[in-house]
Amino acid sequence: MELLSPIDTIKGVGEKTTKLFNKLGVYTIEDILLFFPRTYLIYPNPSKPDKDSVGSLISVEGRLKTAPKVYRSRNHLDILSATIYQENTSVDLVWFNSNYLKNSFEPGKVYIFYGRLQEDNGHFKMSQPLMFTPEKYMQLKEQIMPIYHLTKGLSNNLVLKCTKEAFEHCRLDDNRLPDEIEKKNAFMPYSQALKTYHFPDSFDDLVKARKRLAYEEMFFFILNSRLQENNIASAPNNFSITHHKETDDFTNLLPFSLTGAQLKVLEEIKLDLSGEYVTQRLIQGDVGSGKTIVAFLAMLDVALSGYQSAIMAPTEVLAKQHYKTFCEWIELSGLDIPVALFTGSMKASEKKSMQRLVDENDNCIIIGTHALISEGREFYKLGLVITDEQHRFGVQQRDKLSSKGNNPHIIVMSATPIPRTLAMILYGNMHVSAIKELPANRLPIKTCVIKESMRNTAYKFVSDEITKGHQVYIICPLVEASETTEAQNVTDYSKKLDEYFKGKYKIGMLHGKMKPAEKNQVMDAFANHETDILVSTTVVEVGVNVPNATVMMIENANRFGLAALHQLRGRVGRGEAQSYCILMNSSSADRESERLNIMLKSNDGFYIAKEDLKLRGPGDMFGVRQSGEFSFRVADIYQDSDELELASADVDALLKKDPDLELNPKLRSTLNSFLADQFYVL
Repeated sequence: MELLSPIDTIKGVGEKTTKLFNKLGVYTIEDILLFFPRTYLIYPNPSKPDKDSVGSLISVEGRLKTAPKVYRSRNHLDILSATIYQENTSVDLVWFNSNYLKNSFEPGKVYIFYGRLQEDNGHFKMSQPLMFTPEKYMQLKEQIMPIYHLTKGLSNNLVLKCTKEAFEHCRLDDNRLPDEIEKKNAFMPYSQALKTYHFPDSFDDLVKARKRLAYEEMFFFILNSRLQENNIASAPNNFSITHHKETDDFTNLLPFSLTGAQLKVLEEIKLDLSGEYVTQRLIQGDVGSGKTIVAFLAMLDVALSGYQSAIMAPTEVLAKQHYKTFCEWIELSGLDIPVALFTGSMKASEKKSMQRLVDENDNCIIIGTHALISEGREFYKLGLVITDEQHRFGVQQRDKLSSKGNNPHIIVMSATPIPRTLAMILYGNMHVSAIKELPANRLPIKTCVIKESMRNTAYKFVSDEITKGHQVYIICPLVEASETTEAQNVTDYSKKLDEYFKGKYKIGMLHGKMKPAEKNQVMDAFANHETDILVSTTVVEVGVNVPNATVMMIENANRFGLAALHQLRGRVGRGEAQSYCILMNSSSADRESERLNIMLKSNDGFYIAKEDLKLRGPGDMFGVRQSGEFSFRVADIYQDSDELELASADVDALLKKDPDLELNPKLRSTLNSFLADQFYVL
């Protein structure tokens, strides 16, 4: 069995299972070895059920006083029910179509049940809990069970089985990094780290494996970035782009004043566009800090200089929003500058018409999604390329858009705040700008952290805001329910919310598994106030601007990194009304409360990112990955900032001795292989 052998080489993997693995991006043996667990199941100590535990996965130890009973429901389901008692607290247990379990119970004995605690008419209950004897449970508590991303029809046990077999029959090369780096850092060998990350014997081993794999991702990413820097830095600027009076005249017509930070960044962009060499610039700015108007003003100068510019957005909703806004601004300016839009859902005739508009106008402003880089799309006078929410695009996609022109200037915009020291490492080939001021008319978003016991109060607040004519976002981490996580999920949550409010409000549902047309429809309905509440996964993070939305409620907020929470919070607070963010903390750990309380202290994303770095540690490995700027397989730029700095120093030392890797041909080969395998985007 070779690394590049197809996945169906594994015994027991037939055509049906192969298709399910393919859905998850697993095609080869190497793919499944790099298909890392998304989290790990560690059975918790048994605890006493209480209101703050409702909705969470917990273990309850109790005595069964009477034998379980079996009855048939109205929809002809066989239901097995039992009740356990812990001092003066009882928990009702139910299983569906599981009558075979009846003989597993002995009245009077103590058992431990693991499942999601629910509350029904003042009584605690669990549906489909796992049952253990105390002895068996204590054995399981010592184990760390890997949990994988799944698709319908593919079980966690099957992924485990296939991964184990792949390890048994494959030989992995340990010599991926230069010997001096391996020795200096005393890393766990690559093959051992890979296997340990899937099947850890202890938490300490898992931390060591993760450190090695995270370092390696950072090392190869930085190495590739540094090798590209020289080529980029030496490209001459063949464009004659200057600043124009018409751009200043338009700025004076705007119904708002630019902040000092926006004006500073615009000056930096002017110097870039008129400089001796082609430049790349990263613009970091909080959600709502005004990056879009900065991008437009830069594109306006490019258009007035006789060149085209293009901005690529990650979603159709955002692209259409930019198109509408840019058309309004062009009309306000009174200038004759055409604006073109390309999205995947447009008809072929519409795309053809837009391409004609681009071909006939050297000063065209171009807006689009991935459709901008499709075959047949050419922009011969492209002087500037901007990627909005740039973490959503792979480096190859960004380069492909740049290749549509003749080595244009590049601006990448991000709402994810990264501490400057990390940004300088990650974007070594770019100039870095930051917009830290928010527009003067923006009210700070009021934030609170609450537990499950305050849920009804939160829902009452949500109802009050809707009564005032406002709208609400509710974020859940998952699309569908999973037995292996305590997180809320969009599908079930939407139904429960509708039941809670008795159908009083219109509720929309949004998640990443929906087709683009469905997502657009849901977001458009919310933007047009056809729905009152939008229940969504983090896909809404880079969504449409809805000034009427005043509440952002985030379920299981403890499962998110603070930078991700800050970005989500920034979806509200865009209108004149006071906005609010409600963080539901489903963790009982004091450390989680301390971490989430950082969100109460500031609305400054850069401050939050810095404070978050201080608190992160090996105990935060899972469930709090940051969403956004970089999406490595293992590494997280916040959590692994030490490895990032270490890798940066090691790369610089290596390239000082061997600038083109002429002395390390194997390292060059490993780098190419790594880049082909990686999922990360940058």
